Amino acid sequence: MNIHIIDTGFFKLDGGAMFGVVPKSLWNKQNPADEKNLCSWAMRCLLIEDGEKLILIDTGMGDKQDAKFFGHYDLHGDATLISSIQKKGFAPGDITDVLLTHLHFDHVGGAVRFQDQARLVPTFPNATYWSNEAHWEWAVNPNPREKASFLKENILPLQESGQLKFIQDNVSPFGSMDFLYVNGHTEQMMLPVITYKDQKIIYVADLLPSSFHIPLPWIMSYDMRPLQTMDEKQALLQDAADGNHILIFEHDPIYEAAIVEQTEKGIRIKERGKLSDFIRS
Repeated sequence: MNIHIIDTGFFKLDGGAMFGVVPKSLWNKQNPADEKNLCSWAMRCLLIEDGEKLILIDTGMGDKQDAKFFGHYDLHGDATLISSIQKKGFAPGDITDVLLTHLHFDHVGGAVRFQDQARLVPTFPNATYWSNEAHWEWAVNPNPREKASFLKENILPLQESGQLKFIQDNVSPFGSMDFLYVNGHTEQMMLPVITYKDQKIIYVADLLPSSFHIPLPWIMSYDMRPLQTMDEKQALLQDAADGNHILIFEHDPIYEAAIVEQTEKGIRIKERGKLSDFIRS
């Protein structure tokens, strides 16, 4: 097995929304805001070579929306989904599976592209796209608060193409990967738990968008059920501390991964850096 970080660029979101009830005097020390109160965030995906499988986890925001849409998020950075995959020596046609943790636009936008500026098609023509039925129904029939995060052009073409499948009864189609389902951020978000040699690597998606969000009260205002998020964070972090598991952060603008430990103040970062710093050869 080989595990690759796939960078797809950065975008900006309101710092208050990203840190919820935490005062700006605290969170601004971690990820300083600009004059509009916006902070930069990564859109970090994962590519896993596992036998004959080449599995992509999440797809970033993509590039098919109009300038007005992207103007809200100030996309920046040189990396793109396709260029980063190509730098690892692969082409879009090589991807066998795309695992979507959830269907918010900054996670699924790159899954679909325009063909001849008219027809929307899956970006990865030979891939099976994986979601779960409960989250899919939540996304295609969204509540008013979350509706702006679920864009039909990112989602429906996957089903129309025939390339979409649902993971049933939490039975993973991948021998090296299981899933942890969480419901605080959105309904039935799937966190991949990857077994690599004798290590567990957890891609924590939006349960822990960055290493700055490790303290339990540091919860996004975007979460549908923040108290449930806090319980889910506590359980995951305790397991990660006990097992010395590696956490991969999708949105941390600086740090790809971390390990955590129990302290007198609760579970905190023990070490953070690049994923390669933690994976044993």
